[in-house]
Amino acid sequence: MEKKDIIAFFDRCAPTWDAEMIKSDEIIRRILNNAKVGADMDVLDVACGTGILFDYYLDRSVASVTGIDISPEMAKIAAAKYAMEPDVQVICGDVEEYDFEQKFDRIVVYNAFPHFPDPHHLIQTLEGWLKEGGRLTVAHGASREVIDGHHKGQASKVSQGLMAAEDLKQIFEAYLDVDVVISDQRMYQVSGVKRL
Repeated sequence: MEKKDIIAFFDRCAPTWDAEMIKSDEIIRRILNNAKVGADMDVLDVACGTGILFDYYLDRSVASVTGIDISPEMAKIAAAKYAMEPDVQVICGDVEEYDFEQKFDRIVVYNAFPHFPDPHHLIQTLEGWLKEGGRLTVAHGASREVIDGHHKGQASKVSQGLMAAEDLKQIFEAYLDVDVVISDQRMYQVSGVKRL
């Protein structure tokens, strides 16, 4: 999986992304409840796409939302949608190489994890951007089987499949205290808290 291929793929998808997005408000609320996203928090949305979760964060009165996406077209759409929202910043960049000016209370990777070639490196990098006691969440609004089935078509060159939640938990445990592991017919989520 090459990052240039991932960028090209998502740049092509960007114009129709919002129209084709299938999401469940109930599942997203559950994911964000499990992630304990709440008022006055600084949130980093990794691989934010067109900003699908931004309204959900803002509805929880977070202090700020920083979205980062490696796809220029995805980032451009997200930035345009939230241009008038002073608490939202969108960055086009590679989260594994970007040097943020702050650390975050919550970091969320939603519907994007299989597109990162090195899960260990990603989790290690993101843990470094958490404030003490901050929380990292990797989640999908569908089951592992549905996600893997969805990625078998054109996305097969830019996805490595969604690892079992227990395997992701083992990676998390090198850096975080894991307290949420869900992999069922409706959703997938692993969350952990940065050790003090």
